[in-house]
Amino acid sequence: MRLLIIEDDALLGNGIQTGLMQANYAVDWVTDGEAGEHALKVETYEALILDLTLPRKGGLLILKDLRKRGDSLPVLILTARDTVTDRVIGLDSGADDYLVKPFDLDELMARLRALLRRYHGRAMPIIQYGDLQLDPAAHTLTQAGQVIILSPREFAILQMLLENTGRVLSRNRLEESLYSWDEVIESNAVEVHIHNLRKKLSKDLIRTVRGVGYIIVPNHDSKQQ
Repeated sequence: MRLLIIEDDALLGNGIQTGLMQANYAVDWVTDGEAGEHALKVETYEALILDLTLPRKGGLLILKDLRKRGDSLPVLILTARDTVTDRVIGLDSGADDYLVKPFDLDELMARLRALLRRYHGRAMPIIQYGDLQLDPAAHTLTQAGQVIILSPREFAILQMLLENTGRVLSRNRLEESLYSWDEVIESNAVEVHIHNLRKKLSKDLIRTVRGVGYIIVPNHDSKQQ
């Protein structure tokens, strides 16, 4: 999944980006509000990590403009402002969660996972589809109780498709979720990963909609826990 960080503290921003990339997220990071706003308009992200005190344009203005555009992107605010009033203002401006500096990276990642669960309408952390159980926190997949080993990008594609069961995702949309700005997009990478997933799981799990993209068809016996 691809995330955007807007944070002007170089040490903190680099630390968050490095930690999230080690957890197999694709992460873009900018250090001022205008650059962040531009990124939000030209790229597609699964979540935004947003500092409030930024050069060129403040975080609250970015957040308010995002919501005025009708964008429901999950937003986690990072700030040193720890008063109740500040938290209320941030949440009432459209933030989904609020984390006060300093914080632990593990807590940040747990809060991100919770935001993404709620955004996709899941109450519990495990994604279940038929005999598949995918755990985003542990980064594990089992099928009929057997552990299936996936590469980080195979796991990311499968999670994206399962989170969007019943929706066709284009190759470009899947590519956007896999690569940050500083990574080279491999030729036919999505096709290769889809091929590998079909070999490891089932050739019928992921369907190709010719000229459009890929879809996992809803399984009415499945549930998202």
